[in-house]
Amino acid sequence: MPEGLPNSKVFGKSGGFEKLVSYQVGELLYDFTVRFTKKFIEPGSRTRDQMDQAARSGSRNIAEGSVFSATSKKLEMNLTNVAKASQVELRKDYQAFLRQNKLKEWPSDDPIRQELIDKRFKEVDALIRWVKEVNDRLPDRSIPEVAANIGSILSNVTNAMLDRQLQRLGHDFEEHGGFSERLYKVRKGGGAK
Repeated sequence: MPEGLPNSKVFGKSGGFEKLVSYQVGELLYDFTVRFTKKFIEPGSRTRDQMDQAARSGSRNIAEGSVFSATSKKLEMNLTNVAKASQVELRKDYQAFLRQNKLKEWPSDDPIRQELIDKRFKEVDALIRWVKEVNDRLPDRSIPEVAANIGSILSNVTNAMLDRQLQRLGHDFEEHGGFSERLYKVRKGGGAK
């Protein structure tokens, strides 16, 4: 191995966050939230800035944690938890929008809610078209109601995914340790798994 290159036995896998469904949904939610706040939240308001930043923080912390996983499982778990907290904050803002505007928050058994989850949108333009389609099919549900519920649901879905991701990260850490344990094994001549 050329001098100065990291030993692959020491550094674990890292990155690959684009393949994580939590990241993909988080990015979709970020793009959706930016459009939502531009349309429905007053420019320059603290709420608008907070919602945009919470959505951004959700996906960016997933990515950053994934990259840090090579040298710090603890930091990966911490950043994944920050992403989760951001998703909770964002969901609370969507719920507050519904409440403050006297719009209905859909119950968990609402068929449109399930339809959204089943569609598994990958891009924000397709999601926006679907919002308009739902509004055409169900004119009793306004665009702001549909959009805020979608934001709340996607926040909740991402949060659930991050819960599972944190459980998996914790289990992997218990089973395999982290960077320090790999360093120790390499230095003692046992290699790293």
